[in-house]
Amino acid sequence: MSVSRTFSVVVVFAASAALVRAQARTEITINDTGVQAENLTSSQDGAVYFGSTAKGTIYRAAPGTSQAEPWIQASTAGLTNVLGVLADDKSNTLWVCQNSTGGRGGAPVTGQTALRSFDLKAGAAKGTYPFPSNGGVCNDMAIAPDGTVYATESFSNRIHRLKPGAAALDLWVPADPRLAGVDGIAVLADGAVYVNTFFAGDIFRIPVNADGSAGTMVKIETSTPLSRPDGLRAVGPKMLIQAEGQGRVTELTIDGNRAEVRVVKDGLSGATGVTLVGETALVLVERAKAVVVPYRRP
Repeated sequence: MSVSRTFSVVVVFAASAALVRAQARTEITINDTGVQAENLTSSQDGAVYFGSTAKGTIYRAAPGTSQAEPWIQASTAGLTNVLGVLADDKSNTLWVCQNSTGGRGGAPVTGQTALRSFDLKAGAAKGTYPFPSNGGVCNDMAIAPDGTVYATESFSNRIHRLKPGAAALDLWVPADPRLAGVDGIAVLADGAVYVNTFFAGDIFRIPVNADGSAGTMVKIETSTPLSRPDGLRAVGPKMLIQAEGQGRVTELTIDGNRAEVRVVKDGLSGATGVTLVGETALVLVERAKAVVVPYRRP
């Protein structure tokens, strides 16, 4: 057997072994206290990443393992109040929603609300893209096939865009009362951007015009009501999966201006994020751990 073939066999075997371990685990815990994770993401190799609103540190669980360890330290990376995290294997980037803290009751504002990027493998900082006015909350992100990153700004009811190669964000959707509590965001095969709103439990489609600008926002009618929808991810050409704060994970199949809702798992405690690894959905619960839910991507 040639050296190259032997290496290929070893890599395949290692990847398969990691997948078997991943499918055998029931949860992923975080090796720290007081983390207050708000979202999670996963890379193609099965590694799982958590943010921390309380500490700012990024935690990583190696493929197939059941515990996430501190990975990008807040103190060295200058991170504060991390909400959304999103792994993009195509660009070898971990996108992070960082937020300022303080500002209430006369407390000084610390840090900068910004979209940040880190090397997905090494954890090294790559870029920082401040939100204008440093006022809202960078909540979550989605990436279009061309590499454009869209980021929701909760409480300011806006959506920002970072074009490939751009040095700064631009405002893609200005403040809109319908986007109060805008939270999860995803891009489907039709090229449109889909967002949910935490407070009203709505989901909207925003087409992308030929020049890249935002088209007319359309509310999607759902077959059953949504309750505190949060983390949102695309799982098929017309299909989304989301965590809902009422304690469930739901699958939404988009058909025109309507979505058929299927409950994947109920009875969870404070679900705020979801990501897929193999034939499982990892659901962030209690802001403290991810529980494993069987789920086969359509």
